[in-house]
Amino acid sequence: MSLILFLAAIPVGGFYFARKGIEELVREREVGIEILMLVTAFGAMAFGLFEEAAALVVLYASAEAVEELTFARTRSAIRELLDLAPKQATRLREGREELVAVEELAPGDLFLVRPGEAIATDGLIRSGRGALNEAPVTGEAVPVEKGPGAEVFAGSVNGPSALEVEATRPFAENTLQRIIHLVEEAQEKKSRAQRFVDRFSERYSPAVLGAALLVAVVPTLLGGEWEEWALRAITLVVAAAPCALVMSIPVAVAAAISRGGREGILVKGGAQLEALGRIRVVALDKTGTLTAGRPQVTDVVALDGASERDALALAAAVEAHSEHPLAAAIVAHAEVERITFEPAEAFEALVGHGARARLDGRELWVGSPRLLAELAPEATLPPQAEELQAQGKTVAIVGEDVRPLALIALRDEPRPEARRAIAALRRLGIQHVAMLSGDNERTARAIAAELGIDEVLAELRPEDKVEAIERLRAEHGQVAMVGDGINDAPALARADLGIAMGTGGTDAAIEAADVALMADDLDKVAEALRLGRRAQRISRQNLVFSIALLALLIPSALAGLLTVVAAVLVHEVSELLAVANGVRAARPGPVSA
Repeated sequence: MSLILFLAAIPVGGFYFARKGIEELVREREVGIEILMLVTAFGAMAFGLFEEAAALVVLYASAEAVEELTFARTRSAIRELLDLAPKQATRLREGREELVAVEELAPGDLFLVRPGEAIATDGLIRSGRGALNEAPVTGEAVPVEKGPGAEVFAGSVNGPSALEVEATRPFAENTLQRIIHLVEEAQEKKSRAQRFVDRFSERYSPAVLGAALLVAVVPTLLGGEWEEWALRAITLVVAAAPCALVMSIPVAVAAAISRGGREGILVKGGAQLEALGRIRVVALDKTGTLTAGRPQVTDVVALDGASERDALALAAAVEAHSEHPLAAAIVAHAEVERITFEPAEAFEALVGHGARARLDGRELWVGSPRLLAELAPEATLPPQAEELQAQGKTVAIVGEDVRPLALIALRDEPRPEARRAIAALRRLGIQHVAMLSGDNERTARAIAAELGIDEVLAELRPEDKVEAIERLRAEHGQVAMVGDGINDAPALARADLGIAMGTGGTDAAIEAADVALMADDLDKVAEALRLGRRAQRISRQNLVFSIALLALLIPSALAGLLTVVAAVLVHEVSELLAVANGVRAARPGPVSA
C-alpha cells in the first residue's frame, strides 16, 4: 500500500516543476534546478528508492509552492494600494449629483469628495478647503492642508470638509496607478548581483550534472561499487542544487522595492536599489531641495541716488516675464508694496546670471554680482552686498547699462527638516555631504553652516554641476545627487544615482530619476538610502549563507555522509530560510545602517 502511495505522490508532486524544467530545457537550452531534481527522482526510483524519490518530489514541490506564494505576495503587495481608491465617485453634472464608476471619470469632470472619502482620481480642487492624508502616494502620514487650485492625488483621504474636485487624469492614468506600474516594472529589472547569480546558475547546473556523472562512473571504473557511487552521485545532485543561491537576491529586491513604493519612494529597478546601498557621498541642490524654494525679498538697498520704490518698480518690470523663483519673489514683493509697474519689452533671460529688458528706451538688467562683473569688469561690488550675503541672503543687482541702481536681497529659508535630514545621512555613515548651488558663495556657505554641510560648491551653472559631480566621485566615491528632477537633470543623470524630490504628479521628474521621492520631504533621502542598505545587507547574508551551505553539503554528499532524503530536507529548509530572510526587506519602519 505504501508503495502505491509513493508511486502516486511522485507524478502528482513533480508534474509542475517537471514541466517547467523540460520547457526550459527544450525552448531555452538551459539546464535548470528542476532538471536536477527530475534526474535525482528518476535516479532514486531506478535503485528502488521509491520512498526517497517521493520525499524529494513532495518536499521540493512544497518548498517551491511556498516560495512562489511568498514571492507573489511580496511583488503584488503594492497593489493593495488600489484598495484605498474608491470604486465609485459622485460626479457633478448641471447641479446634479450622480454616482458613477471611477473608470467613467474623464479629465474636466467635476466630482464631489465628502468628508472621510478617498479621492477617486488625480485632480484640482475647485471648491472647498481641508486636510488630506496623502500617505498612499507620498508615504507622508501628516495631513496636508489644501484649498482651491491645489493638486490632489488618487487614493488620498479627505479630511472633515467636503471638496469639489476637477479631474485632470482618467482613473487608469492617475498617480496611484502609475506608482503601481513603476514598482512592478522595477521589480523586473535585475541588479548586477542578480545578473551574476543568473549567469552562474546557467553554467553551474549543467556542471553539477557532469560532476555527478563523473562521481558515478570514475570510481566504478577504478573498482568501486556501482550502486554506492551512483547513490552518492544522486545525493550530490540534490546537495549541489543552487536553489537558495538563486533565490538569495530576487526576494529581497522585490520586497524592498515594494516597501519603498508604499512609503512614496520609487526605486526604478534592482540596479538602482543596489546603487542606493553603495552610496558614500550625497550632493544636494540648494534651492528647492535644502531650502523651501519660496524665496522672499528681505531688503531693498538703493544706490546712486535712486529711491527704493523706483528701483523695485524697475526690477519688477524686468522680471515680469521671467519664470525664475527669484524673479517671482521680486514681482510678488512689488505687488505687496502696491508698486505699479509695466512689464518691460525685449525681455532676455541670461541663464545662470539674471535677465535684461528695455523700458522706455532704458537698457535695464537684474542679475547676480557675476553679471555685474561681466558687464563692468572695473566695477566693484557695493559693500552692502557682502554684508547681506554673509547673512545667507541672495543678492540681485538692479542696473542700467553698466551702472548699479539698487540691491535686492532675498532669503530662501532652509527646510525645517533639513538639518535633521543631514544628521540622518551622517548616522548612516555617509562620508561627505556637499551642497551644489548657483547662488553666490557667501550665501551658500551661510546656509551650509546652518545645516552642517561639509562642502559648498557655489555659483554653478548646470554644466558646472556635472563637473562637480565628477570631482566628488573621484575624491570620495559613489555619488547620489538630490534635486528636483528637471532643473538638475544633467547632474542627476551624471551621478551614480539621481534622486528627484517632490515628484508626486510630475511625470517628467518620475521618469528622469533613478529614485523618485513622491513627497517633498528631505527626510525621505535617508529613508531611501536605508532601504538600499537593508536590501544589500540581506542579499549579502543570503549569498554567504547559500555558498557556505553548498560548501558543506557537496563534500558531505561526496563522502557518503548524507542520504538523499537528508540532502533534500537541508536543501529545502535552506531555500525557505533564504526566502524568509529576503522578505525582511519589506518590513516597515526605520532600520539601522
